[in-house]
Parts: sequence; structure tokens; C-alpha cells
Amino acid sequence: MWTIAQLTLALTQVTGSDTSLTATNAYTANITIIRQIAIYGLLSLGMASAIAGVISFRQARTTVNPLKPESTSALVTSGMYKFSRNPMYLGMALALCAWAVYLASLCSMFGIVGFMLYMQRFQIAPEERALETIFGQEFIDYKKRVRPWV
Repeated sequence: MWTIAQLTLALTQVTGSDTSLTATNAYTANITIIRQIAIYGLLSLGMASAIAGVISFRQARTTVNPLKPESTSALVTSGMYKFSRNPMYLGMALALCAWAVYLASLCSMFGIVGFMLYMQRFQIAPEERALETIFGQEFIDYKKRVRPWV
């Protein structure tokens, strides 16, 4: 589709016609609106996911600090935690997706994948080992029911 728009623009420049240029501008404006909707949608979903995770932790009166999973006092399985074991990290990943759409760069997707791989290996895995030690079979059953991301 973009190639058609470029050809139309080239034809306009050769023929001197101005009507095709208006169509190209409309096409570009539609792409911009779609990108803005995607950016705000992803950012809103990300923020909602992260905030819902924090609220669930606060309601259970347990720590939100990811650096001290051993100080967890309750296994939270309600709210967003029914759908994702890591809604706060999911929210961060969605915010990175919004940033990638804003940048309009396919290369920025590597950053999202890198973030998710890093978090899974160096943050989520140690947290889950600590939670398994603290909550035992209850956490193992929870892991079987709910996916790590979505």
C-alpha cells in the first residue's frame, strides 16, 4: 500500500497534478492516527495491568518489592493475578511496546524481547523459586493454572 502512495507521489511530481498529493497526505494522516491509537492503547493497558498488580498486592498486605521475594506474606491469586503471574512486568512490556510503536522501528522490538527474556531469567525465575519455597504446593498449583505473562 505504501508503494502505491509513493508511486502516486512520483506521478504527481512528473505530471504536475496536485489531486494525488492530497490522497497521499490523507493516507499518511490515517497511519498517524492508527499509530496514536495503538500507542495510547498499549500504554493504557500496560499502566492498568501494572497498577492492578500493585493494588492486588496492597489489598493482600504483602510486599511489592521485587528484590525481596522472601519477605512475601501472602500468595496473591486474585485480580490480575488470575490471568498473569506477572502483571507488573507485563505492564512494563506493554509500555515498551507502546514506545516501539512510537518509534516506528522494527529494531525496537528486539528491546522488548530482550526485556522479557532478561526478566524471565534474572527476576521472575528467582522470585518463583522463593515463592515455591514459601508456599510450596499452593504455588506449584497456581503456576499450573496461570501463565507467566498472559
